[in-house]
Amino acid sequence: MPLVDSPAIDLDIEEWVLGPSSNISNELGKPILVKVFQVNCPGCFSHGIPQILEIRNKFIDSPLLIWGLATAFEDFHLNNSENLKKLLDSGEVVGETLEVLGAKGLLNNNRLDYSISFPVALDNVVPYQPSDYLLEAQKFIKRDFPQFDSFPVKNQKLISGQVMTYLKQKKFEAKTFEAYQLKGTPSTLLIDKKGILRGKWFGSGYDLEAEVEKLLSY
Repeated sequence: MPLVDSPAIDLDIEEWVLGPSSNISNELGKPILVKVFQVNCPGCFSHGIPQILEIRNKFIDSPLLIWGLATAFEDFHLNNSENLKKLLDSGEVVGETLEVLGAKGLLNNNRLDYSISFPVALDNVVPYQPSDYLLEAQKFIKRDFPQFDSFPVKNQKLISGQVMTYLKQKKFEAKTFEAYQLKGTPSTLLIDKKGILRGKWFGSGYDLEAEVEKLLSY
């Protein structure tokens, strides 16, 4: 896992669905913003991507590269290549995105009222076949429950059981999402012109404009 302020690793991509193919190691000398999203993610389209479009307009004269990475860590029947291509071609949305944004009046004929104009890649989603579920559960707990050892024993057992059940039911894994140990979508990665990971955030409740300005100063 690349840590903040350490070298970023290349995105593990199945295909570039929109825009020219590239990767982090191909773009040294340019700062990069990667917005990670899922097709079936209402918050990605009500807040996450609109925020990126604002950043794009704000920094359009800067060397900043902006990429989207469509991933899938759940709802694999919706978070797939077919629905991603519909989204990028026509703005058509599905699943919870359709339901939630439609109820909020944020759609036009079941389509987004804005277009995604930056390059978008599809994360490499592969069958999940760990050789050791116990080891994978320990990694999961260490990542998501850093205070685990201080919890009461009964809580530790409960969490361990829930994590093991989740992993045994898990059918696929998204390689880039897992490599960067992201916690959900929307998430944002910021990589400076030297290829150093300078920021990693889950959600939209932070001052991304200030973070981009800082990124451009490196």
